[in-house]
Amino acid sequence: MFKKKKPTAALTFIAQGTKLTGMTEFSGDALIGGELNGSVYSEANITIELNGCIQGEVKCHELKVSGFFNGKLACDKLIITGSGTLEGEISCTSMEIYDGGQFIGTRVKEQLMLLDSAPKAAGVTEGGQDCDFAEAAGA
Repeated sequence: MFKKKKPTAALTFIAQGTKLTGMTEFSGDALIGGELNGSVYSEANITIELNGCIQGEVKCHELKVSGFFNGKLACDKLIITGSGTLEGEISCTSMEIYDGGQFIGTRVKEQLMLLDSAPKAAGVTEGGQDCDFAEAAGA
């Protein structure tokens, strides 16, 4: 008669000015206002805010980019807002790009091999770039 409710995970917020490097795993939705470098995994949704940045590998249900993403992405749904920039290789079922949003890279049909092997060393991206919001915004 009464079903047990699944416990819902709390929202994780990475504030602007915060920098995290390495393997990061979220049990629930995540809101990124700061900078993440490395491998990121979530079974839920990840939102990169206007000043947020992720560089590396991401595997999640849904990624919404209003800031900057550079790397490899495997997700069910990708949304790039008018202020968002995504550079890299992605594998997704559904993709939306709003007017002003930028996608620079490749979309592949096959699932990317992400987070299956041991995590890479800190600073996962091959280009070694830091998040540069002025450059990402086209300034």
